[in-house]
Amino acid sequence: MTSSSASSRKALSKIACNRLQKELKEWQLSPPSGFKHKVTDNLKRWVIEANGAAGTLYANETYQLQVDFPEHYPMEAPQANILYDSWSPAMTVSSICISILSMLSSATVKQCPADNDRYVKNCRSGRSPKETRWWFHDDKV
Repeated sequence: MTSSSASSRKALSKIACNRLQKELKEWQLSPPSGFKHKVTDNLKRWVIEANGAAGTLYANETYQLQVDFPEHYPMEAPQANILYDSWSPAMTVSSICISILSMLSSATVKQCPADNDRYVKNCRSGRSPKETRWWFHDDKV
């Protein structure tokens, strides 16, 4: 068992529960545009439907995002984290969703990165996406 799978089985801390309940309440009052939280009884795992923004390559498409929260959220990033070392406890599930939508909306070509299969294989073999590094093909060096 890897450390990430062991930690995923631990219960959420009181701070994490309080924070997630607050975020869920705020989401229900004012969800980010283009996103829908699929209601479950599991506070530790959120399933979110994302709709591609109008006028983009992903318009009229729906995707499902699974967000798994660690025991010590928000001090630790959730597993849907796309920000790597830039995670901050001030960020929320809503801000993660907006970041994902922004990335999809700015795409100029609809294709997976060249090393996508390797990355997915690493994640499926038990590595947390948070423990892997993604090479951003559009980064300027």
